[in-house]
Amino acid sequence: MNNTPLAERMRPTRLEDLIGQEHLSSPTSFLYRAVKSGNVPSIILWGPPGVGKTTIANIIANEVKAPFYTLSAISSGVKDIREVIEKARFQQGVVLFIDEIHRFNKSQQDALLAAVEKGTIRLIGATTENPSFEVNAALLSRCQVFTLNSLGRPELERMIIQALEKDTDLKKVEVKLEEIDALLRISGGDGRKLLNLLEIVINGIDERPCVIIDKKVMEIAQQKVALYDKSGEQHYDIISAFIKSIRGSDPNAAVYWLARMIEGGEDVKFIARRLVILASEDIGNANPNALLLATNCFEAVKMIGYPEARIVLSQCVTYLASSAKSNASYMAINKAQAIVRQEGDLPVPLHLRNAPTKLMKDLNYGKEYKYSHDYENNFVAQEFLPDKLKGAKLYDPGNNARENELRRNLQKLWGKKYGY
Repeated sequence: MNNTPLAERMRPTRLEDLIGQEHLSSPTSFLYRAVKSGNVPSIILWGPPGVGKTTIANIIANEVKAPFYTLSAISSGVKDIREVIEKARFQQGVVLFIDEIHRFNKSQQDALLAAVEKGTIRLIGATTENPSFEVNAALLSRCQVFTLNSLGRPELERMIIQALEKDTDLKKVEVKLEEIDALLRISGGDGRKLLNLLEIVINGIDERPCVIIDKKVMEIAQQKVALYDKSGEQHYDIISAFIKSIRGSDPNAAVYWLARMIEGGEDVKFIARRLVILASEDIGNANPNALLLATNCFEAVKMIGYPEARIVLSQCVTYLASSAKSNASYMAINKAQAIVRQEGDLPVPLHLRNAPTKLMKDLNYGKEYKYSHDYENNFVAQEFLPDKLKGAKLYDPGNNARENELRRNLQKLWGKKYGY
């Protein structure tokens, strides 16, 4: 049996054989004519996973007979870019393919600018994200952007049938394709994932003929396929496990789920954003430094990108998981919003109202307000809630060292009013 994955064996070598991207592969398209003439500009290929971006890059390199280099933005940095550019100075028409180029930070993308502008390299960038937001304007202006279509059911069915009919190894097996819904659902429109799953399922069914039904596909996938779909169900399952591990103060589990997301190619900013939210929601005033660290983590990973961002994420994740926890501030805003929705727009007490005009002053706006800093310890008891909500306690400090200190201070200031 061939050890090369089915998706790689079935990868088209001509634009004409590309499924689902006829707007790019037809003889009348700009890209087709550019490839056939050998005059291909620097381009950005934008589309979902597994729809042909890498395939197009390989076809271009093959058709124009040019030296071809590949980098992944997940694992490469400025040093790798400069090494390719240096090699390109001694070669003609070098094509540099960068997968997931949106993961390069500004300095990494800037390192490409001069080489692209001078024609030292022809850049082919592949991205699943809108390049208008994720690729530097200067670099984007030097590239032609091509959008690849999502693959629908007809295109995915064609890929399955084509693989069964043309692949040498699969042709040796009698396959009865009775149901394909599970194959399509698990692959999530990703052609590469679909073909590799098809091969795993066929190899996992011992009976001959090999009858493919949804139940068998699900059983085999659960046993043998480690899937991480950034837009599918497992995306949400893993981020859920990640958040719950940090909330549950288990740094070991938290860093494991972090690794799963990193290895699956999860967007570094998505992970960091969730850490900022968690630092406030689940740690809050039990450790105010958590929010500071998480915010700095978000800014840091935006600047440096993968692969080094994994180190910053790990530091933040292990700190947050090991920190004291409190959801008191989170519960406070939930209670407050529930009251607002229930009670509507209650009037602001007169003494708290702003009084910029004489009429407002005549109406006693702000008249009884006491300026806290005019009193001992910068505090004087007065009512700040609407009359209907007097004495409503919305913030109840958690039972931890820092919030117990806050509770003692509130007890000293407010006595029995709020029940602290």
